[in-house]
Amino acid sequence: QVQLVESGGGLVQPGGSLRLSCAASRSIDNIISMGWYRQAPEKQRELVARTTKAGSTYYTDSVRGRFTISRDNAKNTVYLQMNSLKPEDTAVYYCNAVVAATYWGQGTQVTVSS
Repeated sequence: QVQLVESGGGLVQPGGSLRLSCAASRSIDNIISMGWYRQAPEKQRELVARTTKAGSTYYTDSVRGRFTISRDNAKNTVYLQMNSLKPEDTAVYYCNAVVAATYWGQGTQVTVSS
């Protein structure tokens, strides 16, 4: 079992940056995949970025080149660096971990607005 706690969300102006953190309750060394999803009001939850145990990464088209996912195994933490934020990035961002089962954090709100 894995507990995930996100932090780092908030209000930022368009063009600004935020870094989200996802702290896991156990070692992430052998977690198959860890990722960030987001859900905007009245929209389906979508995958934003993912990193695998093998070291590969994936980004959805709308964030590629602006967001960077990384993992610090020593701190059991996955990060999402978000740059050049746009109003359409506004959503609740959820951390996700896939081991034998799928686990979710509680979410952190990101609002991009002037």
